[in-house]
Amino acid sequence: MKDKITVNCQSSIRIADKEIIYFDPYKILKESHDADLIFITHDHFDHFDTLSIENIRKEDTKIIVPHSISKIVKESLDIPVIEVEPNNTYNINGYLIKTIPSYNLNKNFHPKEKNYVGYVITIQEERIYVSRDMDLIEEALNLKCDIALIPIGGTYTMNYKEALTFVNKVHPKVVIPTHYQTIVGSLDDALEFQKLVPKDIECLILYK
Repeated sequence: MKDKITVNCQSSIRIADKEIIYFDPYKILKESHDADLIFITHDHFDHFDTLSIENIRKEDTKIIVPHSISKIVKESLDIPVIEVEPNNTYNINGYLIKTIPSYNLNKNFHPKEKNYVGYVITIQEERIYVSRDMDLIEEALNLKCDIALIPIGGTYTMNYKEALTFVNKVHPKVVIPTHYQTIVGSLDDALEFQKLVPKDIECLILYK
């Protein structure tokens, strides 16, 4: 599955399976209208970008959002959504989806009570964790996944050194850093992270 994953920028992810799946589409300026599923993690501008959503969604695209932001999404796009809550499991279009809480520990950017989420989606028997703006939280450290897309930029999320703690504890087969170079963090952070990741874990830099 790793070869079917694209990182556009920030935390904008595209997975090309039998269906086309997006997570937090951002700065997608070209119209493609190819999205079968769009997952939104929270309502900050670099994760909920209405222009990008309009450029990729089709008439039958399903949009999945945390319950806490569903009103904002529905009012902004004037379309129905599928609402999810943290710590739950869903079956959407035949995909097993687990929602993982996503929040900060010692910052106020992403409070736990907002009930923002990351997602673990199982595709072809591989569990792909698409985390979001979070620190080194217990819920993430205790999950199991094969591929992890995790933030490393710092300020609003954990930095690359904290992300290494996640990698060493969870030990995915593949890790892909996100949330750097667009607003905070740099490519150098991603490259330093890649150097320090254990040798038995593949680290892919997909956004340069």
